[in-house]
Amino acid sequence: MIRYLKIIILVLILQPNQGETQTRELGGTGQLVDGIAAIVNDGVVLRSEVEDQVTMLLRNFERQGAQLPPIGQLREDVLERLILQRIQLQRAERYGINISDEGLNSAINNVALNNNVTFEEFPEVLAAEGIDYFKYRNELKQQITLDELRQREVSSRISVSESELDSYLILQKEEDQKSYDYDLSHILLPITSRSGEGEITRKQEMIIDLRLKIEDGETFESIARSFSEGQQATNGGRLGWMKGSELPEIFLTAIRDTQIDELSEPFQSSSGFHLLRVNGIKGNDPVIEEQINVRHILIRTNEILDDAAAEEKLKTIRTQIIDEGDFGAVASAVSEDPGSAQDGGDMGWAPRGFFVPEFEEIAYSLDMNQISSPFKSRYGWHIIQYMGQRSHDITEEVQRRKAVSAIRNLKLSDEIEIWARELRDEAYVEKLPFD
Repeated sequence: MIRYLKIIILVLILQPNQGETQTRELGGTGQLVDGIAAIVNDGVVLRSEVEDQVTMLLRNFERQGAQLPPIGQLREDVLERLILQRIQLQRAERYGINISDEGLNSAINNVALNNNVTFEEFPEVLAAEGIDYFKYRNELKQQITLDELRQREVSSRISVSESELDSYLILQKEEDQKSYDYDLSHILLPITSRSGEGEITRKQEMIIDLRLKIEDGETFESIARSFSEGQQATNGGRLGWMKGSELPEIFLTAIRDTQIDELSEPFQSSSGFHLLRVNGIKGNDPVIEEQINVRHILIRTNEILDDAAAEEKLKTIRTQIIDEGDFGAVASAVSEDPGSAQDGGDMGWAPRGFFVPEFEEIAYSLDMNQISSPFKSRYGWHIIQYMGQRSHDITEEVQRRKAVSAIRNLKLSDEIEIWARELRDEAYVEKLPFD
């Protein structure tokens, strides 16, 4: 009872401009029109909030011509959703998650741009739709807050297994194929429903033999003109450029792992035996990343070793390496970077932007095998040896990263639902009856 009275007092003293939780005006009889729909931990959900949401949903149903659900069930569903929202917002507040006005304005500006209007024009656009701008800001702020909370709490609960990743990549590769453009050449040895077993066997052996002839040096075009019965046989079997989505599925399967200027394996369809040559592919350009390889030695300052002493120590180490020529051995012995010391200071191949700016500036200024003078970064004092650069194909790495992200997103909604129910079970919730 004390908890209930405490919440009532809280509702009575809140002013209308204090966010989402607010009271109604007093009625003509002097009685408070608004009331509490539910107590949620140390907060409340007001009846007015529930009724506002119910009214909005009913208007949407009417606008869409949809059948209206039972009002009691709709009100209960809305109340439960608001309870879950309140629990999560309370949790976000405890974590100190707060969306700044600048961040909120940036989000609204993005929404405005997506609707081809300016930030300044957006309130008028909302008003034309019957939406209060300040209420929209508050609801968007809450949504961004909840998104940040869910990213923090739910993302760490989602794992992606290697088998899930491999299966997804196979399916994704099939989908990607449909968006590529292919320049193909084709040989067809037809069979029909009336073809006997002997004819089928003969043509199967023949298509294998034709592939061997091409591998031995005969041109695909001459073989196609002489043996193919496809529509483009007189043109050397050249089908020209076609979208992957326009090709038969069996063709895409046959060339899935076939590179440019390579032949597919012979394959059979209902129309006969086929052989394909991939002349060109567009749309599957590799992702090339420029990378450098450096190794370094890190010396950290402390109460005993100040900046000047750390710099002098590295000067001595640098001289020793130049005289003895073994950076890796010295790095393993003296570097205070636990991540690279065991590898002789080798930091592996890294793209531009991987290192902190003060480190990267020095790294990119060096010549092959050159050792830098000592310099300071936010992590301590370093010397760097430049080991080389390369252009590296990271297509597969990018695809795997995208696949992991996509799988996690597929799991996210279910995991959010489980997480929300766990929060709901842990919370104190008391629903009060509607009169």
